[in-house]
Amino acid sequence: MLAALLAGLLATGCGASGTDGNSGTPPTSPSPPPSTTSPEELCARIVAHWSREVLDSTTYGDYQSMGLSNGQYEILRTVVDTARAVKRSQGADAADELIDREAGKGCANRYRSGGPTEGPWQ
Repeated sequence: MLAALLAGLLATGCGASGTDGNSGTPPTSPSPPPSTTSPEELCARIVAHWSREVLDSTTYGDYQSMGLSNGQYEILRTVVDTARAVKRSQGADAADELIDREAGKGCANRYRSGGPTEGPWQ
């Protein structure tokens, strides 16, 4: 009788109840793919950020210290010049909306054909 009880315990102890049957751990689901930010979106975010930072300033600062390429810096200068005029005539909220819109447009145009190819600083 004891032998039968021991055999029964061993048989049920080795079962795979609710596991993958190999390691005794629950099966894992595949990880979701990592999310990425497109070059256009990254450009628009950083240009918009620095455009807001320099909007009320009389100077633009150094593009390298902002983490911008030369091309992104040109977009920033255009955006800020336009935003300053809009801020004077229509107010800060209108200038803020313009910054997002124009940074997005400028960056979309810049990366339309896959990104700058003239050099790493462009």
